[in-house]
Amino acid sequence: MPAGGVGQTICVTGAGGFIASWMVKLLLERGYSVKGTLRNPDDPKNGHLMQLEGAAERLTLHKVDLLDLDSVRAVIHGCHGVFHTASPVTDNPEEMVEPAVNGAKNVIIAAAEAKVRRVVFTSSIGAVYMDPARSMDEVVDESCWSDLEYCKNTKNWYCYGKAVAEKAAWEEAKEKGVDLVVVNPVLVLGPLLQPTINASTIHILKYLTGSAKTYANATQAYVHVRDVALAHILVYETPSASGRYLCLESSLHRGDLVQILAKHFPDYPVPTKCSDEKNPRAKPYTFSNQKLKDLGLEFTPVSQCLYETVKSLQEKGHLPIPNKEQDSVQVKK
Repeated sequence: MPAGGVGQTICVTGAGGFIASWMVKLLLERGYSVKGTLRNPDDPKNGHLMQLEGAAERLTLHKVDLLDLDSVRAVIHGCHGVFHTASPVTDNPEEMVEPAVNGAKNVIIAAAEAKVRRVVFTSSIGAVYMDPARSMDEVVDESCWSDLEYCKNTKNWYCYGKAVAEKAAWEEAKEKGVDLVVVNPVLVLGPLLQPTINASTIHILKYLTGSAKTYANATQAYVHVRDVALAHILVYETPSASGRYLCLESSLHRGDLVQILAKHFPDYPVPTKCSDEKNPRAKPYTFSNQKLKDLGLEFTPVSQCLYETVKSLQEKGHLPIPNKEQDSVQVKK
């Protein structure tokens, strides 16, 4: 697969989403033509897509219901590759599991019929690490899967849905002879292209608005949205890419996260107390990102990622800028 996308068309499902918008942006920058699927292309919240550089010439938006195979077939017809990113983000099992599984299957079926070169499927770390039997000292890599029974019993329907949908995609791809590669991102941060706030950004916003008075004794792995979009393009363009790819920069305790936020943005009411002072500090998982590094992906440091997220929230009007900080920004200039 040539590194430049000139002459190639990629279908991006759920094109208006946080990660998918970045995929569309980077694909257009690389010369690809893009067909974006949306539930409602006329919704003003998708207006940012047609503002992207190259969109007027090489981006078309299509109203597609991923649970309707015929509408999926129509959009994937004539494409060289598919980035299947659309997925419900919810903890409601009925809204999460069946649509995620059937949507993935329909994309694979349509891709097989259209003889696309490769499907890149956006899964999640949620399909990988939820397993109480695994020692915290073990490195979590692409061979690890979440324990479905454990996800069910703990009612973690998001992780359950992600794992089940990914397994269904692998089974369908094997049966239909589709070249499938999967990217498993962790919590994704970075600048918003879309006008609305997404779930992962709320994770940061609450520490700046004063709505969170304390931080949890918990850890989280992070990755920059641009790196996730680029990971999809790299695994699409690298003929030898195969299997799954964990996509993350590093894991942080919430205490480290709020420290970074307070350092960059001292004028916000960032919490300084942990909600759990009895138990020892939670240890982060050790995730391996070596497979993507081997493809040449250089991950953005999480500190820079947090900084860019907050700046974007300010610019989009989701976060008021304190006067003092405005002054210091002007001084820095």
